[in-house]
Amino acid sequence: MSGFGPGDLFLADCPGRLAVELIADKWTVVVLYGLSQGPVRHGELVELIGGISRKVLTQTLRRLQAHGIVRRHAYAEVPPRVEYELTPLGATLIDPIRVLTEWAMENGDAVLDALDAGPEPVARSD
Repeated sequence: MSGFGPGDLFLADCPGRLAVELIADKWTVVVLYGLSQGPVRHGELVELIGGISRKVLTQTLRRLQAHGIVRRHAYAEVPPRVEYELTPLGATLIDPIRVLTEWAMENGDAVLDALDAGPEPVARSD
């Protein structure tokens, strides 16, 4: 028996699973952290994050906006100016992201050491 029942968090069709899938994307946490200090323009985010293409950043921001995590504000100016910021819901993710960041800083070397060491042999129970 697995101990899991229908409707358990993180199983198919559960809101928890949708939330985890949203933040598990390669760039989501980095983008959210980039927005954590206040409104930022698209180009500023590209420079701040580094390594992300403008296209992928746009896709990530659109997905986060559709899920109510990020707000896009277009100013009626010439030239046009657009800023992105966290919604109150998005801001609730910053503390967990900080905890993950601290874990990564404390354990990053151990993770790299394990990666360098290669896989451990699997014990056989014949």
